[in-house]
Amino acid sequence: MFGIHDLTLFIVSGLLLNIMPGPDSLLIMARSASQGWRAGCAAALGIGAGTFVHIGAAAVGLSAVLATSATAFTVVKWVGAAYIVWCGIGMLRARLKPGKSGSDPEGQTLSTAPARLPLRRIFAQGFLTNVLNPKVALFFLAFVPQFIDSDATNKPLAFLILGCIFNFNGMLWCNGLALFTAFASARLKVKPLVALWLNRVTGGIFIALGARLALAEQH
Repeated sequence: MFGIHDLTLFIVSGLLLNIMPGPDSLLIMARSASQGWRAGCAAALGIGAGTFVHIGAAAVGLSAVLATSATAFTVVKWVGAAYIVWCGIGMLRARLKPGKSGSDPEGQTLSTAPARLPLRRIFAQGFLTNVLNPKVALFFLAFVPQFIDSDATNKPLAFLILGCIFNFNGMLWCNGLALFTAFASARLKVKPLVALWLNRVTGGIFIALGARLALAEQH
């Protein structure tokens, strides 16, 4: 139907690819651990929105420009790498916010938890982290067409359908990861200082991933 073949293989392969760790998963886990499941789900929804941009761009051929134009690829790559590094620096600079009640034996104000980001900003982080990564665009161009018949009457429609299926399964995984991380953090009673350092470690990884993206070559 719609010129799509091996749909089961596509779904299984897509799930396995979504499970592979990357900046998206790290962002979700960091936000869920530090601010709870709502923050993690906000990041997941932002990532899903970014994926829809890639799906639409690939369906109409815009992503092909990244695959054929070295200049376009380089511009998007550097912007994406800069943004990921900027997010990482922000995580490294995170601080505990002052407690509202009580003090330690020396009279110092207690700190409670890392400062909370608004959900809309977390959504934007997820969106931009995904949409500014040219490797995601190239992935869709390389992966999805393998499951579309060469003689399909409407290849863009088939691409959109497969892309939506991939993103739906990805959202199931991402939101499940957000809920699991938040639940595990609550069960383990992760202390604010531990959550802060988890945030900082994730920030360091983001900086490394940004540097890796900056050094990535067009294929």
